[in-house]
Amino acid sequence: MPYSDFTLDSLRRSFGLTQMREPLFADVVPLNPTPWLLETLALSQQLIIDSEKARGELMVMPILLTARHLTHNRFAIYSGHSLTVDKDKGLLGECDFILTYTAPLPALQSPIVTMVEAKKDNLEGGVGQCAAQMLGARLFNQRDNNGIETIFGCVTTGEVWQFLKLEGQTIYVDQSHYYINQLAEILGIFKFIADKYSVSVT
Repeated sequence: MPYSDFTLDSLRRSFGLTQMREPLFADVVPLNPTPWLLETLALSQQLIIDSEKARGELMVMPILLTARHLTHNRFAIYSGHSLTVDKDKGLLGECDFILTYTAPLPALQSPIVTMVEAKKDNLEGGVGQCAAQMLGARLFNQRDNNGIETIFGCVTTGEVWQFLKLEGQTIYVDQSHYYINQLAEILGIFKFIADKYSVSVT
């Protein structure tokens, strides 16, 4: 089955992953959003954003672009890219956004460090899908022996953000949800993730 068919329970049964809820970003330092981001989101909110594609383009991508800018372009953003890792195990399908610590190239390369899944609604229902993509990303990395084993992810409606971390055989789900009026905290989380890795995009 593709990523979109997975739940946290089916990941437990298929891959032996366990789930824990705990604070993931208690020490994050907020980053002030840029005037461009605030203006872009204000203009977007004048439109009817009633699909996952629209949310991704009008709300999620501006936040990711700003996070990339504020972290000195230390990650690349791939939108709507296929991540087929193991068809037999169902680790295949298109991902809304993949963040990598390699220079932007036409072909996706490791190391992949973050998956971002945009949902119209039902945030919790997207957690299993995002977690499956994170597992696929880790296996993708392992094939290149790049040493990055910890993968972050998040599910977002644009207005609400839920972050995850895959480490070992455990999916950690952040106890907190972050809202659109907490842009500084959301941007700070992406900087926190960027700071965990020493490879920079040139």
